[in-house]
Amino acid sequence: MILDVKDIEVYYNNVILAIEDINISIEQGQIVSLLGANGAGKSTCLKAISGLLEVEKGRITKGEIYFEGKRVDQLGAIERVKSGICLVAEGRQLLRTMTVEENLKVGSLIRKDSASVIKNDLERMYTYFPILKQRAKQVSETLSGGEQQMLVIARTLMMRPKLLLLDEPSLGLAPLIAETVIKEIHRINQELGTTILLVEQNAALALPISNKAYIITNGRVALCSTPEEMKKIDLRDYYLGRKGAAI
Repeated sequence: MILDVKDIEVYYNNVILAIEDINISIEQGQIVSLLGANGAGKSTCLKAISGLLEVEKGRITKGEIYFEGKRVDQLGAIERVKSGICLVAEGRQLLRTMTVEENLKVGSLIRKDSASVIKNDLERMYTYFPILKQRAKQVSETLSGGEQQMLVIARTLMMRPKLLLLDEPSLGLAPLIAETVIKEIHRINQELGTTILLVEQNAALALPISNKAYIITNGRVALCSTPEEMKKIDLRDYYLGRKGAAI
C-alpha cells in the first residue's frame, strides 16, 4: 500500500466541516479516481494528503495519513514533496513570465541528479506533450489553457513523484484537449509506473483509466468500487445527492 488515508476529518477556520471519516487506499502503480460534484470535498482530500490545507486555513482534526507505511499527516508540505507526494493543483499555477523550458527545469530543482539525467527527463516530457517542445522558448502565460495544463503536469513530473495528485486536469478544456490530457496521464502511469490519485467531475473520462474509484458526497465517501461496477449505476444519483449514505 503506497497511500492509506484513515478516518480523516478536516475543518476550515475551525468552523466549517469539509470532509469527515474519509478512508482512501491506493496500491503502488494504480490510478485511483475521486469523483463527485463540485464542492463535495474532493480537492480538500488532495490538500490534506499534500499538506497544503493551511494555505486556506484548514486543518486535519482527526485521522491519520500513511505514505509508504510512514505517517505523514504531521509533516509539512515541503517534506511531503521530498518524500514523493506531488500535487498538480487546480488553476494551472505556472511561473508565467518564464518560458516553457524554464518552468520544466524548475520542477527538477529538488533533485540531485546530473544534468544529463535531467535533460533526458526533459526530453521524455516532450514525448508526452509534443506541443511543449514546439513552445519550449515561449513564455508560459501566452500558452493556451490546454497547453498550460500539459505544462503544469509535466513540470510536476520533473520532480519524479512517487504519488501524483491531480486536481481536475480536464477542467475548462475543450473535449478533445481534455481527452488528450487524460490519455497521456494514463500513458505516464503505464510507462513510468507513477501512482496517481485523480480528482475529476467527469466520470466518463476518469473511469476508463482507473483501477478503482471513490465517489465523495457531502464530504464523505459514498461509494468505493471498480470502474466496471460504477459504469452499471447512475452516478447522477450520487452527484445530485439522491444517494450517498457514507460507507
